Amino acid sequence: MHVLLNPVPVYGLAMGFIALLGALVWRNRGARIAALALIFLGGLSAWPVYQYGEAAYDRVKAMADSAGDQWLDEHMRRGEQLIYVFYVVAALSVIAIAAEFKSPRAAVPLAVATVILAGANLGIGGYIAYAGGYVRHREFRFEPPPPPTQVAEHHHGEKQHSAEEHQHGTEQKKAESPHPQMEHAGHEQMQQPQQPEGEKAKTDEEQKRLEASRLQLEASRLQLEASRKQLEVAGGASPSPSASGSPGASPTPQPSPEQHKHDEHQHDEHTP
Repeated sequence: MHVLLNPVPVYGLAMGFIALLGALVWRNRGARIAALALIFLGGLSAWPVYQYGEAAYDRVKAMADSAGDQWLDEHMRRGEQLIYVFYVVAALSVIAIAAEFKSPRAAVPLAVATVILAGANLGIGGYIAYAGGYVRHREFRFEPPPPPTQVAEHHHGEKQHSAEEHQHGTEQKKAESPHPQMEHAGHEQMQQPQQPEGEKAKTDEEQKRLEASRLQLEASRLQLEASRKQLEVAGGASPSPSASGSPGASPTPQPSPEQHKHDEHQHDEHTP
């Protein structure tokens, strides 16, 4: 935006200056008003040019070489010192336009004062733009860069000064309130060991759950083993009802079905 707008103050003032000079020579009231409007726009356009130039200062400085860095500081110094002339010319042109309608007798003298100041401002705009053209265009450098000035050094130190003030304010706040910081540090120290203990308790609880699950599985396995043995015993011999009904009575052994069949088979063999 700075590159796009920086010709407008110079070109606008140049066109307005030529138009107003011709209007004064021809004594044309409408031409004077149009020329004064051009001067007003040219002078007012210096404000966005200045603002965008300030915003782009650090980025252009990072891309420029050593000579371009010095020309950038000079360009900035000239712009900061002479930007107010553009505002004065813009204000004077507005007053001259108002005089064309309110006070016709004062309109011409105000227009003459405006054209003189606009001519001077045109030279000032060229003076500022002259240093700006050397920042990135090496082909325009036919003279050594100007020495660093106090204004440029002040601009360089503004950010450092603000950073130092912020750091000093932070340190002062820390010095004013050491007790809350100590409490905060102690609170952090108390919280730091609590996290491992919580994790350790959680791990122990998980281990206990796993141990309980293992014991339940072991008990289930033992129950299954006991059931299997009971089935094997029941397959070999079945106890009498009197054994289950009266524990004191001696159980009477009963032949199993397999033994009964075996006895019958032997009986059939012995029968003639």
